[in-house]
Amino acid sequence: MTIYGALFRQFFILISLEKYRRKCLKFEKQGKIKECNDLAASIAQNWGRNLIKSVGGKETTITVKGQENIPSDTSVVFIANHQSFLDVPFMLGYAGRQIGFISKAEFAKVPIFSDWMRILHCIFLKRNSPKQSIKAMADGVENIKKGYSLIIFPEGHRSKSPEVKEFHPGSFKLAFRAEVPIIPVTINNTYRMYEETGHSQSTDLTMIFHPAIPTKGLSREEQKEIPGRVQSLIAESVRSLQA
Repeated sequence: MTIYGALFRQFFILISLEKYRRKCLKFEKQGKIKECNDLAASIAQNWGRNLIKSVGGKETTITVKGQENIPSDTSVVFIANHQSFLDVPFMLGYAGRQIGFISKAEFAKVPIFSDWMRILHCIFLKRNSPKQSIKAMADGVENIKKGYSLIIFPEGHRSKSPEVKEFHPGSFKLAFRAEVPIIPVTINNTYRMYEETGHSQSTDLTMIFHPAIPTKGLSREEQKEIPGRVQSLIAESVRSLQA
């Protein structure tokens, strides 16, 4: 299946799940937050896995390691390298918990898809609006404190390759302000599913969850050291997988 065929298929799958979206909203209105979160996590997981399989085909293999490093008693901020637009569905499908992510504000206008993003507590960021960005980040901190985990790609843009580019330190502020653990995540080979050749193809995907990095009570100097440390960890992990 072509990449566009896979995306259209998954979009129509979301339309077919309208009754579940309404059920999530009903749960929220009734104050049944756990029920809403459990249903949303299940829908997101199935959708992410289906999209990856639709693009990569049956020959694509998935390897996930280190899930035992994800604390079960707190929300976390996942920090990952960014190879492909498929990184988000890969995380949704295989992280094993509900995850929100930071998205361009334009996606808030996309029917159906944006509704599910709001249910997952994603953050819509308007990069050319400092005022909106500050509010969005404050909302993100509040969501994390409420127990909702978030995935952040501190490179800012897709590398479309195995290269791990510079991590922007500002991307770590959500974790520092919410004082929740950071989980470094290595994503390998998602770029090969489309970006490498311009058409969909099978490959071997790997996701590694590294040990948690506590952030509570860190000094400013300790905080400054973490972005470089996480970048080096993930870059070395990617290199070892590519070797």
